[in-house]
Amino acid sequence: MTDDITAIHHTGILTRDLDGLERVYRALGFTLSPRSRHLLSARPGATPQAGCTANLCALFGGSYIELLGIVDESAPDPWHTTAMADQYEGFRILNLDTDDAAATHARLAALGMRTSGVLDLERDVDTVEGARTVRARAVHLDPRTTPEGYLGLAQHLTREYVHQPRYLSHPNGARGIAAVLIVADGDEFDGIARRYADLLGAGWTDERPLSVLEHKDVRLELVRAADAPDVLPGESAPAPSYLAAMTIRVDDVAAARELVERGDIPTRTTAGGFFVSGRDAYGAGLFFTAR
Repeated sequence: MTDDITAIHHTGILTRDLDGLERVYRALGFTLSPRSRHLLSARPGATPQAGCTANLCALFGGSYIELLGIVDESAPDPWHTTAMADQYEGFRILNLDTDDAAATHARLAALGMRTSGVLDLERDVDTVEGARTVRARAVHLDPRTTPEGYLGLAQHLTREYVHQPRYLSHPNGARGIAAVLIVADGDEFDGIARRYADLLGAGWTDERPLSVLEHKDVRLELVRAADAPDVLPGESAPAPSYLAAMTIRVDDVAAARELVERGDIPTRTTAGGFFVSGRDAYGAGLFFTAR
């Protein structure tokens, strides 16, 4: 078991229609941080430049959902975000939390995993004390080795500027990301399962039709594409393997559902709460639960 990866850092939904994505997630009852343009460095110590993306975030104090939009396709794109969107838009990004990006990179390299090396990210945000610069470090796995999505490990350097108390209260009562559901093509299932087990130093348990990996505050759920209709009835598949859904903890499932439906967003009852289709949430299925 490894100690450097402790939680889900954030999930990311990518679009070229950031205005529309923002409207939907506000209607779902999420409080969103103000829009912020990314400043990106191609390598540690390089001068940051305004990139092609901006974001807003639904922040929970630990994990968060990033609403990521391409806002200037002529701007620098060192992280190849436009190529990601050209494949398909939607739930594309999963980042796990590390307290030492450099050490995590060294460990993954020793495991034979191909990575980006350590990347620096900055973006300016408003705080109650005035403008501040959010800084983070990240390690991305080579996307050619992660068919389900863009997988990374991220380290906060200025967590207090991201998870500001004024953004942590949500009308839908959201408290955090409880799990991420991954659909795996039959031919890719074993490789995906093995990679996460190696990454987290933990094993999968059988909760058919799901395989579940739990490590500290990380819960990943993996289902074969052939069994996905049992878990995600009626949902479309954007790729053979893909990030399909996330589970959001809320204080009161009934109150959250009432709010979502008041926004004219359809819901479906599940064993633990309710579900919003990826068709209505910009490509990310959303399970709401009180667990």
